[in-house]
Amino acid sequence: MDKSLKEDYMNLEKIYQTVLGSLKVSVSEGNYSAYLKQTNLLSVTPMGERMLCEIGCTNAFIKKTVEDRFWGQITQELSAVLKTPCEIIFKLDTPKEVVAENVNLGPLFFENKLDAETFKKAKLKTEYSFDNYAVGGSNQMAHAAAQAVAHKLGTAYNPLFIYGGVGVGKTHLMQAVGHAVLEKGETRVLFCTGEEFTNDLVEGIKNKSTEKVRSKYRRLKLLMIDDIQFIAGRAAVQEEFFHTFNALLSEGAQIIMTSDRPPSEISKLEDRLKSRFGAGMIVDVGPADFELRAAVLLIKSRQRGFDLPIELAKIIAENVTGLREIEGVLVRLTSTIEMTHVALNEELIYKTLNLTRSSSTAGKIVTPNEAINLISHYFGVGVSQLKGDRRTKQIVWPRQVLMHMLRTELELPLEEVGRLIGGRDHSTVMHAVDKVTVELATNQAFKNQFEDLKRKLLTIGG
Repeated sequence: MDKSLKEDYMNLEKIYQTVLGSLKVSVSEGNYSAYLKQTNLLSVTPMGERMLCEIGCTNAFIKKTVEDRFWGQITQELSAVLKTPCEIIFKLDTPKEVVAENVNLGPLFFENKLDAETFKKAKLKTEYSFDNYAVGGSNQMAHAAAQAVAHKLGTAYNPLFIYGGVGVGKTHLMQAVGHAVLEKGETRVLFCTGEEFTNDLVEGIKNKSTEKVRSKYRRLKLLMIDDIQFIAGRAAVQEEFFHTFNALLSEGAQIIMTSDRPPSEISKLEDRLKSRFGAGMIVDVGPADFELRAAVLLIKSRQRGFDLPIELAKIIAENVTGLREIEGVLVRLTSTIEMTHVALNEELIYKTLNLTRSSSTAGKIVTPNEAINLISHYFGVGVSQLKGDRRTKQIVWPRQVLMHMLRTELELPLEEVGRLIGGRDHSTVMHAVDKVTVELATNQAFKNQFEDLKRKLLTIGG
């Protein structure tokens, strides 16, 4: 360790900013903003020839995720900066003022009751609340960020930028913040799409009422813009939004935006807007996994006035991957039941999904978590290690077997398998599947072992 650093090793912020700078270029922008940026270096303590470093994390979810995904990278970067081998431990380090205001970040409940007109003025759907939002691994970070914003408007994460594919629940989550803010009595709330903002400005220019348009948006306490990528490539619209953005932030107002991609990947979006969007929290919402799809089915079915048994929900969740498609299935089920008065059972589910029931699907559906736990117990490797970054032979091989099982036996998409196993990309999953396939073809002992695993998997699902 350099003498200058040794004398100044308590300059924790300086050390950790160097570490974060290195990490920022090696991970995705979403992962950096959502996880690594929410950590800090609490202490550096000499222990013989090594340094013990404590990393603070703002909440338990971030702590677990960073520990599972980035333990190795943080250790490596800290060791490089301090020029000394490091051991790191992770601790919760929530600021006191946040703890006081966010003792419970669960569903938000307030005494005020709102009428339909209030929601109409804000352009919000009454059903889009936190209470009706199912939380899983693919949206847990975005959900936590949205609730933090609702509790501490304008100061928690500002702006909050949520991105993800079509039908993953971005709009619902953003509107849930608006719902919660209205419940607390703040009425200067507005939801609109990027297209609506554009149309308002065009009409303002056409009718010479630009100042009226500006007043509409700049008086708000919470502005939510869906599909912000729509303004890209429109110079006048971007110019107006830039000034509206600055005006709102200067007044302490909150801005939330959604898009189908992170700001850095929005083509024809001005650099100054990319910079401002990236100054807050950027968080992604991934495709809904099996458990989340099942949870959404249970919530949506109750909203439609009928109880969907969990086993039937699992059948639908196994065969329908998109959340919007899931709503479509529920609409068809509801219509069929109301028009024909048939019973809600497995046969109706299979008929609605246009599936032929086979012996392989007649039993209980095996979930990804059950498969992960099976591999964990079978090989004696912890679940966090399977999802982590360590690459010892004792961990890598069970991890590859798990990826193969999720891909071939549960028939999950490559991207979903990668997401379940610590956020790995599809090429890593393909490599694992290919390697295990070759081993099955050339190693009889392993083939017997894998057949035993499959039998155990069927026992779970039976």
